[in-house]
Amino acid sequence: MSLRRLSSVAAAVLLAGCVAGPDYRKPEVEVPVSWQLEQPWRQASPGDAEAKGPWWRRFDDPTLDALQEKALANSPTLDLASARLAQARATLAGAESGRSPQLGLGSRASRLKISANRPLTNYATNNYSTVQNDFALTLVASYELDLAGRVQRTVEGATASAAQSAADLENTRLLLTADLASAYFSLRATDLELDVVARSIEVQRRALQFVTDRHEGGAVSGLDVAQQQALLDNTLTQVDLLKRLRSQFEHAIATLTGTPAPNFALAPDIQPLRPPAIPLGVPSDALERRPDVAAAERAMAAANAQIGVATAAFYPSVNLLPTGGVDSRSLSTLFDAQSVLWSIGVSATQTIFDGGRIRANVDFTKAGYDATVASYRRVVLTAMQEAEDGITGLASLERAAAQSQTAVASARRVLDMSASRYEGGATTFLDVITAQQALLNIERQAAQLSGQRMLGTVFLVKALGGDWCGVEARGAGGGGTSARTDCPAPLRQVVGTR
Repeated sequence: MSLRRLSSVAAAVLLAGCVAGPDYRKPEVEVPVSWQLEQPWRQASPGDAEAKGPWWRRFDDPTLDALQEKALANSPTLDLASARLAQARATLAGAESGRSPQLGLGSRASRLKISANRPLTNYATNNYSTVQNDFALTLVASYELDLAGRVQRTVEGATASAAQSAADLENTRLLLTADLASAYFSLRATDLELDVVARSIEVQRRALQFVTDRHEGGAVSGLDVAQQQALLDNTLTQVDLLKRLRSQFEHAIATLTGTPAPNFALAPDIQPLRPPAIPLGVPSDALERRPDVAAAERAMAAANAQIGVATAAFYPSVNLLPTGGVDSRSLSTLFDAQSVLWSIGVSATQTIFDGGRIRANVDFTKAGYDATVASYRRVVLTAMQEAEDGITGLASLERAAAQSQTAVASARRVLDMSASRYEGGATTFLDVITAQQALLNIERQAAQLSGQRMLGTVFLVKALGGDWCGVEARGAGGGGTSARTDCPAPLRQVVGTR
């Protein structure tokens, strides 16, 4: 190989290595080393033997499991996100095709008459009119030499966009399952409240019958009967309000599972609500596992690649244009050696003046990248806030729930004492009514706290990115926590985070 040829090859390699635009580097964000834990949260050791899988199965509720599977199969919102992912992958395939030569096959079959009065090409030769056939078969190829890296940056951007769409799909799945779990536990908490109110109505009706009998015997005035009747009527009103609220949660569940609301019904369930233990790990785990953070990070990579695509417009566009084929006036000689034609050439285009259009496009893409960086930092800060809110919120709810059980026991003792004192004539019936109302309010508050603990757990699971790896819970109820093990993260593989 001659020295000139070696120099040409080296120059081509060097040009090919000059990729326009900056290489992508993930920006650094400030991440705390640990969460601010409050009692009854306690750190625990990892346990790989714990079950893995969809996070909602940790609640050990077969009804919720069935609803989640139905939602994942029938949700139009999830179908929309899946379609967008398919579009992004198709765009990536189209971008990658720019790395390959483009081939085209052309054919022509015509019969034509040439004018005898056409302009002369040679004054010494006369023109004649002829009628003849023209048959041609050509293979046309084109290949862009990616000297400035435009194709490479385009592929990088499409790859990041496809990964972003995959992360968006995972985030949609996480939000769908979390919204469904929230609606379901809100309905379950309403069922508990309805049960509390129903038991209170039963107690109040017995009390009404008791004071009515005493009134008819002349032992008490009609005021006691009227007061008890008013309390009962007010409690009966609350039943209809709670049923209306329950129907709204039921309709929301129907929509989330892809079922028309009129065709959906969920039977009441008054089983106690007990949230599972939630493993926390360290804050950096949440950033690795949250799909919205991954989507924001991939958006930065895509925007960075667009800077390279825009910058490549400053450099010449070079295309190889080889052509080969056959052309003959007769089909019988179309594939003869004399009918072969070919050409090979290079097309180069360089913008000389565009009034600043290319520079404006580069500035636009740089500003777009800066916007994605700001968006990424905002998403990270929001992730830290949501996780910390979930941790402190669950700790407060845990303490409040424990205190509410003590309050319920105290209120029941007050009611028993008030009833005994009234029967003994030591107090008025107003004390009994007040005790009944207080017990009803405290029991309803306990039911509401039970539901809020479940909702708080769902919120924290969503804030931590959904499912987790092997854990071992230590501590009572939902207050126990554990460290996340260093195990493979399937979500990280799906979204392709760096």
